[in-house]
Amino acid sequence: MIRSLPLFHRIAGTRIVVIGQGDMGEAKARLVERAGGIPCSEAEAHQARLAFIALENPRAAEAAALRLKRRGLLVNVADRPELCDFTTPSILDRDPVLIAIGTSGASAGLAKQLRLRLEQILPASLGALASGLEAAREAMRAKWPDASVRRRAVDEALGESGVLDPLDASAAGRVQEWLAGGQLQEQAETAEIYLISDDPEDLTLRQCRLLGTADAVLFEPGVPDAILDRARADALRRELPFEGRIQGITVILRRMSNA
Repeated sequence: MIRSLPLFHRIAGTRIVVIGQGDMGEAKARLVERAGGIPCSEAEAHQARLAFIALENPRAAEAAALRLKRRGLLVNVADRPELCDFTTPSILDRDPVLIAIGTSGASAGLAKQLRLRLEQILPASLGALASGLEAAREAMRAKWPDASVRRRAVDEALGESGVLDPLDASAAGRVQEWLAGGQLQEQAETAEIYLISDDPEDLTLRQCRLLGTADAVLFEPGVPDAILDRARADALRRELPFEGRIQGITVILRRMSNA
């Protein structure tokens, strides 16, 4: 079970309350400005929906948080996760790709170090790849009108060693070549996964890949949510027995009798 619902909130052109002092306050204001928001004072809270509080005095920070919450704002208080309605992740920027790494307030330092590791792995061309796919959206719909087939095509291209592998720095230049290229590889319509453990860390790489790409997940009673949640959030999810008709790729999760 996750502690927070990850969202990307568009704030361009909107006022965001920033109450802060010193470096910490300046950092919050820069964060708002970087996303196109307009930092404002508490006096303008009636025009805002979000607030950042970066005060060194704990009592002053708590009092400000309570005032703003009463006015209906969602509040983030620096170094006080128990007072936060939302937390700010460590952000890896490959515009328009944003990768946000959060720990639900547990450790900002851990989130930062994970981001720094990913910075070394993800090529600078990742943003150009995303922009290319965005520009090709209508062409993809025309070539693959069925949504499940289109999803398969994109998954196949973006997969490891695929023609648009995101970790390949040259992939951004191959979007048009991919659209004009060959057909989808044959792929089994149904795959069965036999679980030897209730621990999602015991899933094989192949099993994780199947769960992540399946259009539907059918599961035996007792399969834990921690494993089911490895599937796509928009995948159909039904407990066995299920007699309905399913299009696309289906994964069936079965528990080993001795598990």
